[in-house]
Amino acid sequence: MSWWGRVVGGTFGFMLGGPLGALMGASLGNYFDSGLNNLGQSNGLSRGEPERVQLAFFTTTFALIGYVAKADGRVTKDEISLAERVMDQMRLSSQQRRAAIDLFHLGKADEFEADEVIAQFRMEVGRRRNLIRMLVNILSSTAYADGNFDPRELSRLEEICGLLGVNKGELNELLEQIAAQSGFDSPEDSKGKLNAAFALLGLPLNAHFSEVKRAYRRLMNQNHPDKLVAKGLPEEMIELATAKTRDIKAAYELIKAQV
Repeated sequence: MSWWGRVVGGTFGFMLGGPLGALMGASLGNYFDSGLNNLGQSNGLSRGEPERVQLAFFTTTFALIGYVAKADGRVTKDEISLAERVMDQMRLSSQQRRAAIDLFHLGKADEFEADEVIAQFRMEVGRRRNLIRMLVNILSSTAYADGNFDPRELSRLEEICGLLGVNKGELNELLEQIAAQSGFDSPEDSKGKLNAAFALLGLPLNAHFSEVKRAYRRLMNQNHPDKLVAKGLPEEMIELATAKTRDIKAAYELIKAQV
């Protein structure tokens, strides 16, 4: 049974404790009241098990999307559209979509305790660095939803990354790749497309092809859907990782054709 199946089945022993558990419980509201009698049963999963990590990732992702979107004091239509696009790509069921929307609203509330949520998430995922990078990538895309990085959103991203153990250099690399991905996906002249391809791989225009190959392999390894799911990425998010690897491969092939 999938992680979501365990939740809708009312097996609340599987639910997380702490701030993440409180968020998911609040997002479910009275929907699963019948399952509350199971609270405290021994059918829960231990920290680090894939299904528990999947629940933690889902809960943290949509709450923090709301948190980042509200950084500049308001949530724009572009940011709402991006959150909806993520939900569409995940092909969420009506129940999952409702929970995701509620988590988004909880994350943008003034009383949202981001540091506590992030601390628990980091503890739940442990050494799964690629999952942390995936989360930061999604949040950075939220900040870039309207085509630029607002200083207040960047400040919030830096705050989140600091709590996740992601240094400023790693964040800047991701931000540059996201901006480049936007340029790579949009219709441009061939030179602009090629420039965006190098930026998407995190490389300068004069990079040797051996550097291009190394960057390509590293990024494909970091974003490989099967590896991410094995480490705890919810199955529903596999399309997000697949889309990213498609762009990385397309950028590599474009550069390769120019050599």
